Amino acid sequence: MKRLAILTCILFSILNVHAQQQKLQKATFGMGCFWCTEAIFQRLNGVISVKSGYEGGDVPNPSYEDVCTGTTNHAEVIEINFDPSKISYDELLEVFWKSHDPTTLNRQGADEGTQYRSVIFYHTDEQKAIAAKYKEELNKTKAFGKPVVTAIEKAMPFYVAENYHQSYFLKNGQAPYCRLVILPKMEKLEKLFKAKLKH
Repeated sequence: MKRLAILTCILFSILNVHAQQQKLQKATFGMGCFWCTEAIFQRLNGVISVKSGYEGGDVPNPSYEDVCTGTTNHAEVIEINFDPSKISYDELLEVFWKSHDPTTLNRQGADEGTQYRSVIFYHTDEQKAIAAKYKEELNKTKAFGKPVVTAIEKAMPFYVAENYHQSYFLKNGQAPYCRLVILPKMEKLEKLFKAKLKH
């Protein structure tokens, strides 16, 4: 009887994890250097995991060095798994647009090239519609003073970046780039989205 109870417990745990995974949704954003983007979205309540990688290009399994040449057409992106019962796609988009300059083509700050373009890779028709409507509203209200140039494209194969790129800010918070570029973005995130952040 004891063994049966333990097996039943294990089975329910497995089913519960599977049910949780079924509820999760995916979002993919490019908004400049993926070290910055990853650090921002990792802080959001409802975001389960964030992976840095490459998407939108022509070359299979590109390396960081390949992408840096700007010849593969890949963008540095993050792939997010999120729980829509805790954070909506609209909320993720709000953080996306308010955390970078979506009016500069192929550039964020000192980072320049097509790999740093502002892009949303949608995974469903619903995501496409939500993103397109949001972008239209931003341009209609002239929210940024200049036209939003963010591309909205169908998701393509996502290639996970090398291990040393994953959780870069968490591992290298004292590095000069982290302190000069990422930290100010994190401070802005705290001010704008404090209620949405993990404790």
